[in-house]
Amino acid sequence: MPNGQMMTDEEKVDIAYQSTLLSQAGDEEGASRLLRTMPLPPYLAKVIKEKVGLDTLLSLGWNLSEVEAKYGSAWLTQ
Repeated sequence: MPNGQMMTDEEKVDIAYQSTLLSQAGDEEGASRLLRTMPLPPYLAKVIKEKVGLDTLLSLGWNLSEVEAKYGSAWLTQ
């Protein structure tokens, strides 16, 4: 149940740049929403799941495509 797609490093850099522009323009919510479209690194997902739980991880709204690719889709529901 990943909510997003895999991205190239170039796409990630572009999103980070666009997010920075939004933040500088005062749109913190837009900047945060845009950043969450980037795939969450699997090691961060693992820490979040272990420390605060799967429900919280899923509710954060991050793109989990890299997590699913590394750990499998079953990991997201276990």
